[in-house]
Amino acid sequence: MFPPGRYGRRREPQRRRPWVVAGLALVVLVIGGLVSVRLYKNYGDPAYDAQVVTYTDISDAGLTLTFRVTIPEGGQASCVMRARSKDGAEVGRQSVVVQDQSGDGATTTVTQRLVTTAEPFIGEVLRCVPVQ
Repeated sequence: MFPPGRYGRRREPQRRRPWVVAGLALVVLVIGGLVSVRLYKNYGDPAYDAQVVTYTDISDAGLTLTFRVTIPEGGQASCVMRARSKDGAEVGRQSVVVQDQSGDGATTTVTQRLVTTAEPFIGEVLRCVPVQ
């Protein structure tokens, strides 16, 4: 197609190194697995599910938060509650331990007063995790 010697020497094809690609793929898989395990430990246990029912008695000193928690039979959960002001700043945070009241692993309703440093706008449950 091209006249010999006119456009210089053609480069030799580089050697392929399949072990480099396999090594990189293995490293990516290991790191992905470690990240997945870490995230599941922090956020992934669906047995401890919390839903805010209502927040009332809002004042400069705090609010009363009512929420439901699904806890496995005979278990305990540590739930972190948070209050935020209108601008989104966190004005209060508290952790509360909740026990399975019925003994059958049903949903437990909790009402807790959350003390704040300024007037809250909203109350929420960040997460519930098993008590170790």
